[in-house]
Parts: sequence; structure tokens; C-alpha cells
Amino acid sequence: MSDPQPDEEIRQGITVVVPVKGRVELMRRLLESLAAAVPYCAEPAEVVVVDDSPETEAAEHRANCRRYDARYVEGPSHVGAKRNLGARLARYDLVCFIDSDCRADPELLDRHVKALRTAPPEVAAVAGPAVLAEGDTVVYRLMRRSWLLNGHHEDPRRYTRMTSAATCNLAVRREVFQAVGGFPENSPHPTGGEDVEFGLRLIDAGHYTACEPTAVVTHDSASSDTFGAVFRRLTNYGRSEQWLCVVRPERRRRRVNPVSTLALTTVAALATSRRTRGRSLLAVPAAFGVLLAAQARPLLGDDRSVRALAESAGCAMLEWIFDLGAVDGAVRERRPGLLFAGFSWPDDTAHLRTGEQ
Repeated sequence: MSDPQPDEEIRQGITVVVPVKGRVELMRRLLESLAAAVPYCAEPAEVVVVDDSPETEAAEHRANCRRYDARYVEGPSHVGAKRNLGARLARYDLVCFIDSDCRADPELLDRHVKALRTAPPEVAAVAGPAVLAEGDTVVYRLMRRSWLLNGHHEDPRRYTRMTSAATCNLAVRREVFQAVGGFPENSPHPTGGEDVEFGLRLIDAGHYTACEPTAVVTHDSASSDTFGAVFRRLTNYGRSEQWLCVVRPERRRRRVNPVSTLALTTVAALATSRRTRGRSLLAVPAAFGVLLAAQARPLLGDDRSVRALAESAGCAMLEWIFDLGAVDGAVRERRPGLLFAGFSWPDDTAHLRTGEQ
């Protein structure tokens, strides 16, 4: 990532970078919340919006940026490239990344600034929680049980420091950000995986991400309210996991992918059905039941009611969309071995639960 050619020297303060495509009303709400947060910040602050929307929506974004005193920039489609561009254009030495479907707490920027200013040099970034807004759909209720969809966003409430953090609420030292190359821009999908790879780049350079539980954004529930929204997010996550397995082979692990397992079981059952007079086909529902039970059990918690059992089973089946995305990612990468592989989430000393030493 090349250095910018700024007209003025980089000063102390914080630049908020927001990548966006579409989402005009959600983006307007975010800009409104950021405009309210700027006066609370002890240091100067600015907002940079990097957009690749169609012209009609782009015009609305430009109008909202003028209204809320944000800089508007046309950018590429890849979200990592958008964030990198925004960081290059930053006027200040701290950069905060927020997603367009979030809303900032009034004290968000001040919390990030104070956390980074008082942190030791090895802390290159500070992550805050993204709290999911309440939804009222069936899909929302099911996916509230899932860590896969939104759990990573709330990890800064559970950990004191992390190897990687979601970029919907992440502040970084600009100098370190540029030194490690920023976010990857070569992933095959516009979104997904770039936050994990960036966190690992920080670890490789001797840094880590600290958590600040009081630096809060609210994540809109729209991305968890409908089957279509959940399908898009989880398939992207699954594909991105396989890309991470390719770029970080040392973190690849063997994994029972239920979609791959069911497909293999079905093929084997069909191939032997004539010889077994159809009895081999019973293996398919049996495998389905075993895999579903294994996935649903951790989602159940202490509640053993019929409703909890039904919701856990429904959530587990929706989580298989992630595994479907992983299968698609393995096919796209032309690596059959990834059909039964996954990414090993970091368990090193940089990932500490609150209270651990």
C-alpha cells in the first residue's frame, strides 16, 4: 500500500473511514450519529466515505456527506481496497473503521482515541463491540443463537485483547496500518476475511488488538432479519474461510463440513442402493440427524423447552449456509482438500478472555 501525497502534515486526531455501496438510509443514520460523536471527541475528527454505488445512490450519498460534513470519495468495489483508500486520504494519525449499517455511540470516537493514546506501543488497534439491534423476525430469533453471524462483533466485550477483530468498529494507528500493508485487496470476494488477515498481519509484526468495551456501535438488524440477508452473509463468510486457508495454510485444520459429508453420503448411498436393495439410502437421513444434532447442541444452552430445541435446530440448519459457502469456496479455489477443511481461529496468547493474565 503506497503512501498518500497529502497537502498537509498528518496531525493528531482520528479519521473515520466508512466503505459503502447502496444502503443510503442506513448510511445517513450513521453519518448523523458520527456528526453527533465528533464534538465529544477530545481530538479533531473527520469522516471519509468511500463509495462505489450506482450514480443515483451515489448522488444521495454525496448530498448526505455535505449535510453531515463528511468527505465523499469514489472508490473500488473491494471493501479492503475501500478502507485502504480511506486510510491513505486520512488527515489524522488514528483511523477508525466503521461499517455503513452501524450507528455510533456519542462517545465512540473519544473512547477510541483515549484507548490508543494510553495503550503501550505494541497495541496497534483497539476494537469495540458492535451490539446487534433488536429484530422481530423468525430468522432474527433463530440467528441470535449463532456465533457465526454476529458473535465476533461482540467479542470485545468478552476479551481484553484479540488476534483479529471485526472491522465494523476498529481503530488503528495509521503508521502501523500502512507498515503492515493495510487490508488485503486480493481476496476473491468483495467482502469477508480481510479483517482476520489484517489482524494476523499485526501479530506477525509484533502487535496486537486491544479491546475497549465502552467504545460501542449499534449494528442494524437488517443483515440478520431475512433469509436472503443471512444467506448472503454466511455464504460470503464460508467462501472467505477457504480463502484464508489458502493464504494462511499454517492455520488450516481438518473439519467435518456437514454439506460435504451429506453430499458424499448421498453419492455413496445411491451408488450402492441397488446392491443393498435401497437400504443404503437410510444412511442419508441418519447422517442428517447426527450432523444436525451435533451442530444444534452447542446452540441450545440450558433451555430444554420444545421452542428452544426447535430454534436451535433451525439455527443449525441456517448455519449450514456457511458450510455451503465453504464448499463453493473450495470449488472456486480448485482445492478438493478444502471440502473437509476449515480455518483454525487463533488460540495464541494474543487472544485473551477478560480476567486472564
